[in-house]
Amino acid sequence: MRYNTQQKRMPLPEYGRSIQNMVDYALTIEDRRERQRCANTIIGIMGNMFPHLRDVPDFKHKLWDHLAIMSDFKLDIDYPYEIIRKDRLDTKPDPIPYPRTKIRYRHYGRTLEVLIQKACEMPEGDEKQQLIALICNHMKKDYMAWNKDAVEDEKIADDLQELSQGRLQMTPAIRYLMNERINRYCRNNYQNNYNNRNNNRNNNNRKKSGKY
Repeated sequence: MRYNTQQKRMPLPEYGRSIQNMVDYALTIEDRRERQRCANTIIGIMGNMFPHLRDVPDFKHKLWDHLAIMSDFKLDIDYPYEIIRKDRLDTKPDPIPYPRTKIRYRHYGRTLEVLIQKACEMPEGDEKQQLIALICNHMKKDYMAWNKDAVEDEKIADDLQELSQGRLQMTPAIRYLMNERINRYCRNNYQNNYNNRNNNRNNNNRKKSGKY
């Protein structure tokens, strides 16, 4: 018995030693037609190892690329796809530039600033009012998550005015919508918990009565 540490390193260990041994065997087959049939069989087995990826675009193409990689690009067969070149395996992707946009308040984050900008650009109406109320509630939640302290509406109102450059205000109507959203969330949460408790109680009663 030989340990894996005593064998050659596999280029794609996710397929396992057995698949690698099949690829190594295919390299020893002299008859080209037989070698092609062996490669097709190996691809079928590789695909069966990941059935949840069958609908992924280019899945079969990737399998043939992997077969070429595992054979160190020495398997002389007719590939149904243009396989990846060996010299491109170690090519590093271009670095993703780090965003350099300055965030006024880090506990609110960049996404909230984008939402505020969107609200400023919207025409007046109920949809804009609902968005402002949503923004204010998120600001309160983000503030308390960062500071772990209660926050007054006046503080949120001041920050909203500053971040929107005075274009958005926390009016009494906005405060009413904020409370409505919170109350609606609490009612839905309570109803969901109530339904879950009832379902659990019913399931337990069925188990005790032997209906399961």
